[in-house]
Amino acid sequence: MRITGISTHVVGTPWRNLTYVQVHTDEGITGVGEARMLGHTDALLGYLKEAEANHILGSDPFAVEDLVRRMKYGDYGRAGEIVMSGIAVVEMACWDIKGKALGVPVWQLLGGKVTDKVKAYANGWYTTERTPEAYHKAAQGVMERGYRALKIDPFGTGHFELDHEQTLYAVSLIEAVRDAIGPEAELMLEMHGRFSPATAVRLAHELAPFKPAWLEEPVPPENLKALEKVAAKVDMPLATGERIHDRIEFRELFESQTVDIIQPDVGHIGGIWETRKLAATAETHYMLVAPHNVGGPVLTAASLQVGFTSPNFKILEHFNDFADAEIKKVVKGAPQVNPEDGCFHLSDAPGLGVELDTDAAAEFPQQQARFDLWAEGWEQRKPKGTGA
Repeated sequence: MRITGISTHVVGTPWRNLTYVQVHTDEGITGVGEARMLGHTDALLGYLKEAEANHILGSDPFAVEDLVRRMKYGDYGRAGEIVMSGIAVVEMACWDIKGKALGVPVWQLLGGKVTDKVKAYANGWYTTERTPEAYHKAAQGVMERGYRALKIDPFGTGHFELDHEQTLYAVSLIEAVRDAIGPEAELMLEMHGRFSPATAVRLAHELAPFKPAWLEEPVPPENLKALEKVAAKVDMPLATGERIHDRIEFRELFESQTVDIIQPDVGHIGGIWETRKLAATAETHYMLVAPHNVGGPVLTAASLQVGFTSPNFKILEHFNDFADAEIKKVVKGAPQVNPEDGCFHLSDAPGLGVELDTDAAAEFPQQQARFDLWAEGWEQRKPKGTGA
């Protein structure tokens, strides 16, 4: 079997463009992959056009390891977010092809299942007025849909510091959310790399009474020493990793033992097998894995293949029941959270278990998607000028 070409489809909303890539073969089997680029969709498409000619055409889709190696190192330049995302979408599609050709789900090819279900946590649910009352109601809605966990960044446009008044308001938001979801549900606290170590530590102490399941990206990700300062003074699990695009770059993070949960994005770190390798390394350091997942149904399905096969997999992020939920219709077989237990359940469908509906995808053309975490009202995911 050989790859005869790829086709790209961008599904657009005002705040995110989802890039779907179909990999076609001479035996008529087509696989699909997905990545969500933040402001670099056209750059990803440009890279894929060159990579198709240089590396992908004529390749054996079963030889995933070799194709990834050639795409990553064959151009000599150091692979960053764009190249690793391009590798990821093609790599996912190759696993999809392999599973379909063999008639088995991808998780079976990764060593088999270690669990029948993966817990989900909701994100994108607080696209509402930024008040305790509105957040309380929205959080109740998440629980009513069957979720047992959710994540929130309550810090507005905070950057490095958060003054006393803003701190009190952020605390009031979290108090309202905890009251809405009860004591048993998990509440993940997101900082988006906003703060200085001192501010992150102070806020963590203020919010500790509400029992966060983790504190995510408390400081910008470039400076590991700053993260170590937070870890030394905060008595709650720390999570980070969505902006690391090569599993090799996790080495220092592992060595420091600074965090408890790593959060690679399957769509940015080279795909399914690269993430599974990273999960295995994390296991040797007694760390959990909870992938960053701001993508659509294909990226969710790909992340679940890692989840079903990794003993140290904690939970999976899910946007697609809340922020622009209508994009779920572009994929047949989209993974769904079971309302009975708040989990994704194992699928025996071959490959990734999903199929891209290109006609439905065409109903969501690429947009000038914009997501500015420092802009007032960012949490509503309605960029200025979109009218959305």
